[in-house]
Amino acid sequence: MRLKADLTLLIVSVIWGSAFVAQRSRAKWEVYLFNGARYLLAALVVLPLALRVNRNDKPSWTMSRAQYKWMFIAGFLLFLGSALQQAGMVYTTAGNAGFITSLYVVLVPIALFFVWGEKPHWMSIAAVGLAGVGAFLLSTGGKFEVRAGDALELIGALFWTFHVIVLGKFASKFEAMSFSVGQLFVCAILNLAVGIFAEPMMTFNWPLMFAIAYTAFFSLGLCYTLQVWAQRHTPPADAALILSLESVFSVISGWLILNEKLVLIQIFGCVLIFIAVVLSQFKEWNSSTIDHDHLIEEDKIYV
Repeated sequence: MRLKADLTLLIVSVIWGSAFVAQRSRAKWEVYLFNGARYLLAALVVLPLALRVNRNDKPSWTMSRAQYKWMFIAGFLLFLGSALQQAGMVYTTAGNAGFITSLYVVLVPIALFFVWGEKPHWMSIAAVGLAGVGAFLLSTGGKFEVRAGDALELIGALFWTFHVIVLGKFASKFEAMSFSVGQLFVCAILNLAVGIFAEPMMTFNWPLMFAIAYTAFFSLGLCYTLQVWAQRHTPPADAALILSLESVFSVISGWLILNEKLVLIQIFGCVLIFIAVVLSQFKEWNSSTIDHDHLIEEDKIYV
């Protein structure tokens, strides 16, 4: 089950990386309305699937107060992270945005240590260090120039950090599909509420509709649902490392689709990130600290 969850997160990182191309095309347009439209569409796409999954539950489609609470928290973190990321792209380069956002890989074990008192394994520390260096080389080509939007991206990385932790520690206690729908709706409503008052109405055209549809169906509706399920079986720090491959696939997608240049030092950064992910998994393959029976019992209770 652990391997299946990790492979699922790998698929998520591939889709997120490719979807970054669509997000870049909207970087200088509406932030909140664009995010609100794609998160709302994603929620509406996942909703019928969630209703079907919960149709045979007894009682049907009931959620505890705790689930509503954590769905709102997860959706609120999504709103802040996505809004700051999209807004930051207006004032900084895509390379800076990709590097700073990927710092959540480094921030997750730090937050787990200072907030929850979880001491990281030495392999996790080494993997995080490699991933941080790799992300820097990959996103910036070794040349980082401070831009006006970098502060927005850094604050956004903090919210992505806590979103990963919330999914790993709290969302894992609830049914994945309904939780995914809940957080998507919360994020959509918050984005739309701010956008209606802060931005002019969007003018819909084919490029905009494609960007909304692609990110809604794949990077949001599909991926956030898979992420909620997968993080039931993978520690938050390791999940962050696997998801950091998003930056690798983003660069590859930009190279293939947008004809962006990929220099040797960026390729070296990709290699470092890949090594970091493998190292994080090697720690688990050689450890008996995970209680698989406990995970199985959780599945029986919550699924």
